[in-house]
Amino acid sequence: MKNSCRSLCIEVVSNKKIHNWYKGKRECTSERILLNPYIGCEVGCFFCYALSYPGKFQKFRKEKTIFVYKNFVENVRNQIEKLNITFCGYISPVTEPFQSIEKIYHLSKKTIELFIEKNIPIEFITKEIIPDEIIEFMKNQKHSFGQVTILTPNEEIRRKLMIKGAETEKLFKNIEKMAKNDIFCVCRIDPIIPFITDNKKDLSLLIKKAVDHGVNHIVTSVMDIPGAIKKDILKNIKKIFGEKTMKNIEAIYNEKIGMWFHADINYRRKIFTFIKELCDKNRITFALCMEYEIKNGKILGLNKEFMTSENCEGINIPIYFKKNNKFYPFTCLGNCLNCKNAKCGIKELAQGKKDTDFDGWKYSDYLKWSKFLDMEKSLWK
Repeated sequence: MKNSCRSLCIEVVSNKKIHNWYKGKRECTSERILLNPYIGCEVGCFFCYALSYPGKFQKFRKEKTIFVYKNFVENVRNQIEKLNITFCGYISPVTEPFQSIEKIYHLSKKTIELFIEKNIPIEFITKEIIPDEIIEFMKNQKHSFGQVTILTPNEEIRRKLMIKGAETEKLFKNIEKMAKNDIFCVCRIDPIIPFITDNKKDLSLLIKKAVDHGVNHIVTSVMDIPGAIKKDILKNIKKIFGEKTMKNIEAIYNEKIGMWFHADINYRRKIFTFIKELCDKNRITFALCMEYEIKNGKILGLNKEFMTSENCEGINIPIYFKKNNKFYPFTCLGNCLNCKNAKCGIKELAQGKKDTDFDGWKYSDYLKWSKFLDMEKSLWK
């Protein structure tokens, strides 16, 4: 146990198997290996959906305890060694990878280093300053990329939305740093919070500054509110931004899909249309993240309507196959959700599991595919 960070940090052992997207609705076009070496996040966004997750996330929510998987890299390495197929790693979809405890444990750095060593693409998503050594690791792996979340160009508002995180100008510098090193860069305006960060003038400025600093792609969403933490989120909005803003937000969240509340579909469509047009004018691609509507009793994704890239993160990353203990790209776009012919030979990947019963790909699936590929090496030599 260490307590040299803002929160209490508890070291735990991980036996978790690597996996892909979680069970439920899927809009993500490409496969990813989801990697979270830490559970709990010092950045402290009060609207974070992960605060509704069970288990260790609830310990963090209530006690600010951050869990550190001290054997994380070794566990991931042991699993990857057994595979003949892999996908781009994603560090870290629900926890800030470069928060201050990273300076103690270096798990994000070591995980990125492992993937680059094996020539497997890796991506990260951050609201903090990207360490220079991470740029050095990634710049020579052509399919590795970074995502920087910038919610607003207004630093005063940003400070109200989160406890920590890098200053807005330093976030734009992240984009510039990647652009100068030829690393594909995504700016995530994710989420947009109605009546707080949805000002069109600010959104226009944000996209212009991101483009000026070298961004390649924009991803956005409107804040979803998990039912389990709805009261907490509204309470924080009232405390920070006032009762009027809280009531306006409460009124617009009139659509419920599963256990989540969503802003009115007409509001969302208008703001997505506006941002898409801005991206078109600035000659960059655009996509949504986990945005849905209910139509004729069915849950439908909105990306088909708004996405202007082949993959939702803007970059085409193929499946990677192993050869001589390293991994190399297959000749595909990596857009498995929309793939029809499965040139890789794995028909399941091309099925596009779009229904709500999709249980997510597991490590057992990776092993099954690896065994198949061991017998079908002619596909990828």
